[in-house]
Amino acid sequence: MSSAPAVRSVSPARLNAAQRRASRLRWAGVIAAVVGAHFIAAQWFERHHDTFKPVSPEHIPVQVALLKPERIETQAAGSPPAAQSRPAAPKRRAQPPREHVLTATRPGGPKPKPAPTAEPASAPVAASAAAAESASGAAASAAASASTATTAQGEGTAPQSAPGVKFSVPPSGELQYDTFYNGVRNQPGTIHWTSDGRTYDMVVSVPLPFVGTFSYASRGHVDAFGLAPDQYVEKRGRRGEDITTFHRDTKQIGFTRTPNTLPLQDGAQDRFSMVMQLASLVRGDPDAYQPGVTRQFYVTDNDSGEIWPIETIGDETVHMEQGTIDARHFMRLPRREGDRRRIDVWLAPSLGWLPARLVQTEPNGTQIELVWRGRIAPPDANGTASADDTPSGAPQPSVTDPGAAPAKP
Repeated sequence: MSSAPAVRSVSPARLNAAQRRASRLRWAGVIAAVVGAHFIAAQWFERHHDTFKPVSPEHIPVQVALLKPERIETQAAGSPPAAQSRPAAPKRRAQPPREHVLTATRPGGPKPKPAPTAEPASAPVAASAAAAESASGAAASAAASASTATTAQGEGTAPQSAPGVKFSVPPSGELQYDTFYNGVRNQPGTIHWTSDGRTYDMVVSVPLPFVGTFSYASRGHVDAFGLAPDQYVEKRGRRGEDITTFHRDTKQIGFTRTPNTLPLQDGAQDRFSMVMQLASLVRGDPDAYQPGVTRQFYVTDNDSGEIWPIETIGDETVHMEQGTIDARHFMRLPRREGDRRRIDVWLAPSLGWLPARLVQTEPNGTQIELVWRGRIAPPDANGTASADDTPSGAPQPSVTDPGAAPAKP
């Protein structure tokens, strides 16, 4: 009997007021949650702002020099010229270099003819001992004169041959990188790189959220133009493989993605062998790559090929969780008007000029980034370090000499 009046005592006005209070509480909770989420995100970005600094806006400094692919001739650095005759043979260096080095020559122009060498004089059977000794001395003098003439003639034809553009293949290693997709950290990625100076094998693995792992494999050898890919395999997530084959016998580039073929140009690279080709050139002669210097590469993708202009931006500091590392920044310039896709590479001298950071920016602004996460090897007295000259106590377990067993990650 008492319940009915209680029910009747709840007026519509009170009910509406209670509903409004409940609605306000719900909205207050939602706003608090949104503010809290924004606060957490702001703290995260503030904490990682300096560590993972985005690529600066497109900057094209004044061009200093344009370097095009040149034919290079395999020759050990510092090796002496061939002796013209035994008596005048030049002295050889005590130790050969430990690095694979290529010396560039420019095609064209007739090769200089070596000066005729004097044949050693031989004394007749009946000649006296004094006459034989005099003839031998004359032969040695003639051979020395011929060697001097040959050297002078080679200096006179300098415009037909370059003094020697060095090319040094980076040391092998299992390289580990922190990966980021639009600034968000993902699982670590790897670059597997091995080379013995004659062949090479490179596999890049980048895990991406929701779509799977992107992998890029380049395998080939070293020829007269540096790295020479034989096959490039690209696999993006769950999609099938796209294979690019460099047919050296027919001088053609074939694709599985399209029936079209392209002529195989000298010095042609794929998208990732280009990085190591650049590293090999910089490693061979770092002083040649000053800010503004641009080198051209012919690069093939999984269905096309084009010229990539790669410009030296300058020396910068790469920030990592382990600290900082000095590196030289290279950027692919726009290939055509309206080209918004960018590739930035930072090569570190203390890592043997291996990549310390790579950033690929898509036309829609999406960025895929790799940042070195291995140990940092201290530079030597010259400001550079590699597997060849790093002290045994230096903490660099992920990079090894060419020909040595790859270090464990």
